Amino acid sequence: MYRTETFTQDGHRLVYDVYGEGDRLVVYLHGLLLDAELNRGIAGALAEQGNRVVLLDLLGHGRSDRPTHASAYRIDSYAVQVMALLDHLGAEQAVLGGLSLGANVSLFAASEHPARVRGLVLEMPVMEWAVPAAALSFVPMLLAAHYGRSLLRVTSSLLRRVPDGPFGPLNSFVHAGATPPDVMAAVLHGVLVGPVVPTQEQRAALDVPALVLAHANDLIHPLNDASNLARQLPRAELVRARSPAELRLMPRRLTDRISEFVAEVWDDGRPKARARKANPKRNGVVADLSQHRRRH
Repeated sequence: MYRTETFTQDGHRLVYDVYGEGDRLVVYLHGLLLDAELNRGIAGALAEQGNRVVLLDLLGHGRSDRPTHASAYRIDSYAVQVMALLDHLGAEQAVLGGLSLGANVSLFAASEHPARVRGLVLEMPVMEWAVPAAALSFVPMLLAAHYGRSLLRVTSSLLRRVPDGPFGPLNSFVHAGATPPDVMAAVLHGVLVGPVVPTQEQRAALDVPALVLAHANDLIHPLNDASNLARQLPRAELVRARSPAELRLMPRRLTDRISEFVAEVWDDGRPKARARKANPKRNGVVADLSQHRRRH
């Protein structure tokens, strides 16, 4: 079970859900055009392990306000919303994380406010290798939202009538399709024209424990991006998912690892050494560190 609450930031109403209780706070964010429904299974699993998990609907998503000006939807502006959430909760620190857009927002928040970030859980971040595929995917969506508004208004209106089902991620995708075209265009425009990720220098200076989750065969979330990020961050571990859907269809292996990571960073701020980590000599392939040491 969870409770739903709201707060106001820059005159806009933001909605969030809280799972569990306790001092180990985790804020987990959704992907582009999606919402908190995407992460309900993850939040429930982490709450069962003694964590307090907050799912925030970023501005323009889910139940939060939806202004129609693109400047409201820059990724660095989303990072400000996350910090405003921590202020609203009275929390000095939190583990931040999320999928895709949520991962990038968490990185920005940590880069700007490292003292307030206990750890990062970065699921399928969108970095330099993803730029061509992201442009091919999102630019046509932006054009369709601008120039096909009449048709999209009809389809979004129909999708808003679809009742939620028992599977949160499916609900989230239906909600994305139900986004009014003016809002969809503004969100896509804001995300595309603003900064997408902190610079490599900023990443290298980010001394915050991080768990980077990734999988192969995804052009928008390429494994190379995740493995490069795990190498750039001073205290990161790369964990390979078996598929993009594993964390939501068969989550136990990954939610157990996330929960273990959260417990470690809240206990002493430094995760235990792992046997597997990103190997800079193998272009994104996870390698056994013990084998690497034997070779050198």
